[in-house]
Amino acid sequence: MTTTRPSIPAAWLVLASLLLCAAGMAVGSAGWEPLWAGQGSGISILWEIRVPRSLGAWTAGALLGLAGAVAQGLFRNPLADPYLLGSATGAALAVALLLAVMGSASGVAGGWAARLGLTGAGFIGAMGAVAVTLVLARGVQHTLRLLLAGVIVGMVFGALSALVMFWVPEVMRAMQAFMLGTTGFLGWPAVALLTVVLLVCLVAAIAFSRVLDALALGEATAASLGIAVGPARMALVGVMALATGTAVAQLGLVAFIGLAAPHLVRSVVKPTHRWLLPLSALAGGALLLAADVLARGLLAPQELPVGVLTAVLGGGYLLVLMHRRPG
Repeated sequence: MTTTRPSIPAAWLVLASLLLCAAGMAVGSAGWEPLWAGQGSGISILWEIRVPRSLGAWTAGALLGLAGAVAQGLFRNPLADPYLLGSATGAALAVALLLAVMGSASGVAGGWAARLGLTGAGFIGAMGAVAVTLVLARGVQHTLRLLLAGVIVGMVFGALSALVMFWVPEVMRAMQAFMLGTTGFLGWPAVALLTVVLLVCLVAAIAFSRVLDALALGEATAASLGIAVGPARMALVGVMALATGTAVAQLGLVAFIGLAAPHLVRSVVKPTHRWLLPLSALAGGALLLAADVLARGLLAPQELPVGVLTAVLGGGYLLVLMHRRPG
């Protein structure tokens, strides 16, 4: 049943996020083990590991959900996702190159400074891939050219990252964590960065929400309403690239969050983009945090890659939605 008041699903998503944060703080390496009533090392584990990991997973999911809503509105395509412009494979290529240059995956994967290097490489690679896509597409004026350029960049950069792993097999183990996605490296600095980027991207996206509404009616209609389509598109591509690049740099490749979150919102309410954008961010945060809690708790003490769970849950949800609504 569809409601006409977007504030209702917003309230439910906020409540779900709070409950999932509490669950995330109660699930550790051995499964369900609440520590908030403990002392000493228990409190340290709670505030230094579980709390930032849960908050970081939520903010990263919110960035992917927001980027997915922007992508689907910008390209007027319900199958568009944040990785459409090649950011995912660009990040993977940059991380693979850094690991290959430093020589040993086991030595690179540990340590705060090394993790910062991998995070920076992932972000630079993601933004670089988007820049190459824009160059190949000759700007953002032609939607089809931009989409094709993104597909080409994604395929080429993906092949190059596979070639790096073929030439330097030692990097494959470290790359596996990046390719499957992980929240295990999230700390308070990452939470602060993700939160700042989320606020910036959310404010910028909402500022262009009327542009996305107009683009849904067609480019000619949007231009007739006095909207400068080219600059607005470039700004929205920048928002999508910044949100996606930041999330991918911190988590690795996490599938389906950006694609499924806007569909989840639209299955409940049919809002304008002014509501769709923040609701998609809330849904993305809840989805990724739920997947992270399940990844830690399902087979504890063994932890599943969070990207695998998001692909299974997101893909399953979209299949159910497609079966229920064949149109």
